[in-house]
Amino acid sequence: MAENIYQKTIEVGAAVIDRNGHVNNVVYVEWMQELAIGHASTWKVDDLMAEQGTTWFARKHVIEYLRPIHLGDKIEARTWIASAERVKSLRRYEFLRNGQRVAQGETEWVYVDAETGRPKRIPEQMHSLIRTDD
Repeated sequence: MAENIYQKTIEVGAAVIDRNGHVNNVVYVEWMQELAIGHASTWKVDDLMAEQGTTWFARKHVIEYLRPIHLGDKIEARTWIASAERVKSLRRYEFLRNGQRVAQGETEWVYVDAETGRPKRIPEQMHSLIRTDD
């Protein structure tokens, strides 16, 4: 999995803090999407998708909040592709503060025809680019 991990550091600013004094729940989904896009850009999958008229749609997000994240925290955010089969891919995420996991999640992504929105088999070229663990 080590070669498949994409990570970035997030410094928690005031804009993402809710009235309970911690990071708002919807922000995690935004972070997950940013991580997925950043990770995919390292493989230049946009070129292949443009050529084939395809894209990825999120089918399902799951997030488990283990500890609250507060203003000023530095979070190590990681993502990797756990599996890819037929038309879907499972991407996992973890968020760590000082090496301790504070949240984790996953997104089920579906590969689709960009014009119709209908699922499309993930091409072999995509499999070779995304380097899954399966």
